[in-house]
Amino acid sequence: MTTDRSLEYLKALLRELCALPTETEWVEFKENNEDPQQIGEYISAISNSAALCGKTNGYVVWGVNNETHKIVGTTFSPHKTRKGNEELESWLLRLLTPRIHFYFYNIEIDDKPVVILEITRAARNPVQFQGIEYIRVGSTKKKLKAYPEKERALWRVFDEIPFERMIALDRVADDDVLKLLDYPAYFELLNLSLPDNRQGILERLEADEMIMPCEAGGWNITNLGAILFAKRLDDFTQLKRKAMRVIVYKDNSRVETVREQTGTKGYAGGFEGLIGYINNLLPRNEVVGEALRKNVPMYPELAVRELVANALIHQDFFLKGTGPMVEIFSDRMEITNPGIPLVATDRFLDSPPKSRNEAVASFMRRVGVCEERGSGVDKVVSQTEYYQLPAPVFEVTAEHTRAILFAHKPLNNMDKNDKIRACYLHACLKYVNREYMTNSSLRDRFGIDPKNSAIASRIIKDTLAAEFVKPVEDDMSRKHRKYVPMWA
Repeated sequence: MTTDRSLEYLKALLRELCALPTETEWVEFKENNEDPQQIGEYISAISNSAALCGKTNGYVVWGVNNETHKIVGTTFSPHKTRKGNEELESWLLRLLTPRIHFYFYNIEIDDKPVVILEITRAARNPVQFQGIEYIRVGSTKKKLKAYPEKERALWRVFDEIPFERMIALDRVADDDVLKLLDYPAYFELLNLSLPDNRQGILERLEADEMIMPCEAGGWNITNLGAILFAKRLDDFTQLKRKAMRVIVYKDNSRVETVREQTGTKGYAGGFEGLIGYINNLLPRNEVVGEALRKNVPMYPELAVRELVANALIHQDFFLKGTGPMVEIFSDRMEITNPGIPLVATDRFLDSPPKSRNEAVASFMRRVGVCEERGSGVDKVVSQTEYYQLPAPVFEVTAEHTRAILFAHKPLNNMDKNDKIRACYLHACLKYVNREYMTNSSLRDRFGIDPKNSAIASRIIKDTLAAEFVKPVEDDMSRKHRKYVPMWA
């Protein structure tokens, strides 16, 4: 793997590593050892040890004497090394679980070649190589299972450090912090006056844990700061895939793509622009009201806003190689985010807020992007009812959560499942508002004429049979009977 570390950065990093008095649990020096098996085991050991030591990254350096830490050069060339018929990097990545980020850098110091392997710290689980977890004990690589006290300590680290507090970029100079983060957007969103000096800006960013002082000098930009206010998410290697992708398809399938765009900014700084971009892409319907014709969005803007915010905020940032996505079809739009929800999909509307990224969620609440008290799903359901659209669908795949909004469809064209889902969500919405679903309220939801109350009765009967709702009192007449969700 490669990334865009500057030569100056790598030289400064090498000087810092060589200045260490001894090898540490998160740094290993070698001269020419290029055995792929050993490299894989070291990646596991140093990734786990870096987490245990509170480091953002760990390192293996070829071309430095293990005893004196003097630069001696190396013949090791990772990009030319193979394991069987497979390239070294590809082979290593395939056998690591989970697939963490690691990067080989080739530099020259005084005409002596040096290779630096930068290894991302373990995050939620110990890193395995070929199914075995390794750890460093002093400067020696060992199997983690042989040291249960270190294994317990490592799991405590995983439990205590959320994604937002981890480091996106370390050892960043004052000026570079201001180049990388959209600090004017930060102050604008919080309605704060922009300080008249650099130190005031940095102090405020530090107070909100967007940045943290670095022991080696300068600043560490946290994941919280980067994911919310990056000018370019591409500047943060581990967050590149977390930018929102927006894809427009020609029809109602993924066969032909009309347009595709990936966002660049952090979520807070770029949210309004993202919502505006999505809404401009959505199909619009022409309606006639009081002799005036006007175009209205196919989907309620408030519903789109809430679902996009949810996808950004509640995603699982630890899932590699995937990010949030909006897909627009001719008959629906799908909003997908990595991660399985912490709440069952059929309880999205009534459950108390629960986020795996509480710092991200908290800040987005502060600036008015998302709901203070919950997920905003009640607003989504309310909006689809107001515009008499089919009820939204919330579904879970193996590693993702997806919300689907549907274009307008006459009641006669809705299938049985569409009607049952809408009836259930209507009952949920009524219940959280301390009201009850009735035949009359369901007629209003679907726009059914009062003389056709039998249609609403049939939908309620099907929803009862599916065990999604239940009557409050069985002895009341059907016309006046009240219903609540089955879980109420």
